[in-house]
Amino acid sequence: MLDWTILGAWLEFAVRWLHVITAIAWIGSSFYFIALDLGLRRPADLPPGATGEEWQVHGGGFYHIQKYAVAPERLPDHLTWFKWEAYATWLSGFALLILVYYVGAEMFLIDLDVAALPVWGAVGLSLASLAVGWLVYDALCRSRLGHSTTGLMVVLFGVLVAMSWGYAQVFSGRAALLHLGAFTATIMSANVFLVIIPNQKVVVADLRAGRVPAAEFGRVAKQRSLHNNYLTLPVLFLMLSNHYPLAFATPHAWIIGALVFLMGVTIRHFFNTMHAGRGRPWWTWGATALIFAVIVWLSALPGRPAPDPFAAAPPGDRFAVAAGFEEVHGIVLGRCSMCHAADPLWPGLAWAPGNVRLESPADVAHHARAIYLQAGRSRAMPPGNLAFISDEERAAIRAWYRAATEG
Repeated sequence: MLDWTILGAWLEFAVRWLHVITAIAWIGSSFYFIALDLGLRRPADLPPGATGEEWQVHGGGFYHIQKYAVAPERLPDHLTWFKWEAYATWLSGFALLILVYYVGAEMFLIDLDVAALPVWGAVGLSLASLAVGWLVYDALCRSRLGHSTTGLMVVLFGVLVAMSWGYAQVFSGRAALLHLGAFTATIMSANVFLVIIPNQKVVVADLRAGRVPAAEFGRVAKQRSLHNNYLTLPVLFLMLSNHYPLAFATPHAWIIGALVFLMGVTIRHFFNTMHAGRGRPWWTWGATALIFAVIVWLSALPGRPAPDPFAAAPPGDRFAVAAGFEEVHGIVLGRCSMCHAADPLWPGLAWAPGNVRLESPADVAHHARAIYLQAGRSRAMPPGNLAFISDEERAAIRAWYRAATEG
């Protein structure tokens, strides 16, 4: 008999794996070309139209690369386009957003202590924010402000701070930081799909038709590519943040999310300056460490009051009324709650792992799927079976979950 919970978990794992693979490919090519562009040399024997060249060695081979301000006089028949990495990263990330945060909205997207949203309302807000974010960003870039690199970056940072605060007012802390990353990643992917590649296609079409392409297309594409370069590291931090409650399970999470973008700027500034041959601005690492110290300090500030450890599950909750629930609740209290509590008893734990608390009946019913997968169908929890959960207890968890989902 098929276990749809197991299949769903593997589907999520497969999509997450795909997302990581495509993100590595996109980030790798993005970082490579930014470093290449900044490191170009300008010898006297460059061909007409070329603005720089670089000799590189890798894997036992030598590569001679030349860049043209617009394009060479004769365009070769074969061109390698760097676009599918970006498209696949966004598509796989959006699929993962659906699987984790839309399908599991009641667990991961909605926090009733933040905003009592219906599932359809929370999902609608998520989708609308991603679309509106691109429209606002694109409008700013196309405005007169778009010709001021510094001014545009300052305004865009203000937009990101506002979105970080806004997400924290409607979603759970975990979902708020994740959405800030998705908001930024959508802008980055749309830059490639709606600006960079179309501009390059216009240039190619002009060249093949014998027309002289306008240099503006290249300027705009380069500007958007540079934005993507500075936004990459913050997006990675935000995507990883959902594994670390100290980042998201705090009322100051929106400030942490905003500060991460400043760290992205300082780190990339160091490498971009180095690749351009303008020295190594070591002060950026001091600035990064200072910002990170502030983030750590914010994460340690007192948060919201802990939930009632005796709270009952909502009336009619299928997991709370299923046969075996009282037994499973007792198993979880005895085997799991020493770590998964508002004040963990296990030495060295300052926070419940994953911010998952398993004390009240409401907690156990809410996290039924995770309990089933982690402790019923696998031996992932407790780690190393430190709490000595028995095979009979794991069987009781499986029986309870099936009674709730198949009954």
